Amino acid sequence: MEQEMVVLWWVKAVCLSCLVVLVALRVALLLWWRPMRIQAHFSTQGIRGPPYRFFIGNVKELVSMMLKASSQPMASSHNILPRVLSFYHHWKKIYGSTFIVWFGPTVRLTVSDPDLIREIFTSKSELYEKNDAPPLVKQLEGDGLLNIKGEKWSHHRRIISPTFHMENLKLLIPAMGTSVLHMLDKWSQKAEVEIEVSEFFHNLTEDVITKIAFGSSYEDGRAIFRLQSQQMLLAADAFQKVFIPGYRFFPTRRNIKSWKLEKKIRRSLVRLIEKRRESGNNKGEGAKDLLGLMIEASMGMGRGKNGNSANVTVDDIVEECKTFFFAGKQTTSNMLTWTTILLAMHPHWQVQARDEVLSICGSRDLPTKDHVAKLKTLSMIVNESIRLYPPTIATLRRAKADVDLGSYKIPRGTELLIPILAVHHDQAMWGNDVNEFNPGRFSEGVARAAKHPVAFIPFGLGVRTCIGQNLAVLQTKLALAIILQRFSFSHSPKIKINAPDSLRRVCTLHLSSVCKVL
Repeated sequence: MEQEMVVLWWVKAVCLSCLVVLVALRVALLLWWRPMRIQAHFSTQGIRGPPYRFFIGNVKELVSMMLKASSQPMASSHNILPRVLSFYHHWKKIYGSTFIVWFGPTVRLTVSDPDLIREIFTSKSELYEKNDAPPLVKQLEGDGLLNIKGEKWSHHRRIISPTFHMENLKLLIPAMGTSVLHMLDKWSQKAEVEIEVSEFFHNLTEDVITKIAFGSSYEDGRAIFRLQSQQMLLAADAFQKVFIPGYRFFPTRRNIKSWKLEKKIRRSLVRLIEKRRESGNNKGEGAKDLLGLMIEASMGMGRGKNGNSANVTVDDIVEECKTFFFAGKQTTSNMLTWTTILLAMHPHWQVQARDEVLSICGSRDLPTKDHVAKLKTLSMIVNESIRLYPPTIATLRRAKADVDLGSYKIPRGTELLIPILAVHHDQAMWGNDVNEFNPGRFSEGVARAAKHPVAFIPFGLGVRTCIGQNLAVLQTKLALAIILQRFSFSHSPKIKINAPDSLRRVCTLHLSSVCKVL
């Protein structure tokens, strides 16, 4: 009996030893041998990069460069690439524009060649997929169009698309204009004083997207989006903390508050969905709102790709509403902020834009859909603004299989980093004045503004192009047109930017009767 126990003990010890060896081999395989093999694979193709470091990759260098860049005050120059994408700016000078960088044991290949970018997003887009968002990000932005993939993404996009068709958005111009006028009423009470315009633009954008998302349920929707704004603040605070795996599950004060907000947002949205279903107020002659279209689909009024009844759940509607708020608010408010700043920095373009607005829209009349379409100079200004300060500075894709990208062989699982900001600031594409504000480069249209049509991709490219780009541009142009009718503005001498969230700029706005000023 005792001998059998010894044998059994030895068997267990051997099994445990084998298990430990297997785990160690697997760790070595994933964290050392595989990265070394991938690094060698790219090296044979002339693609290099900072050397891989066990487990952490190049994260230490990345964080160091980011902190150093963001600690310095922003210069008045529009050359923001060294600050915003400091790692790309630094390593491009060493390894060229196409290089590999390691985020832990995961390799990312930077791709800034417009021909290769077009291949990734259009001609061979089926070979690449969108990366999964981290859990904390997904909680914030919702599991909607930004994150879902495959047939579900295609189906949701078809359902939601009518909301963002230009003809539908034009029906919302009077409502958008009213929101802008309410904002300007508040500005009028602060004549000849400094105004933090980004705060006003955030509130304006929130008001407009609430109307587009919820339509007749505007008041209920506004209350829900206010809750999500609180959630965004909590998430922003979490992003500034040192990352600890699984920390979001700890019952900390911030996490408990976030969980309660999440439940309240969901409960409020579900209640609103049921209310709209019961009222049957999902169709009408006015503009199509996001919530109404999703409810129609959930009730079998929408059809899938093969003509089958659409399978849209209450959870789907909740997530799409969260996604729309997250993506819509930040994109448009930042566009408005930066364009206003640029017009303040370049008064001669402000004068040209105002002259155009007054000649087409009049001095006080609310611009119509036909007026907005004729504002060519303002369109050029907005395009140049989002060239210099694009809504998204970079995007990621993952190779679903071993693929050929141009002359390169890309292994399955490789992440492709497309630095949109770098493409927009590429001197070879845009000329020697690449870092200057020059809306005139768009005088012959977007396709001819640079040496390559794919050198301008502020809203992405291909089938996953930002669905809300028409809304963002229309709202920005309309708001600026109304502002230019009533205000002139210049830079505040107190501008000093040290914080990483450098989009928060100050402009001095001078209330005036434009007719008298001119």
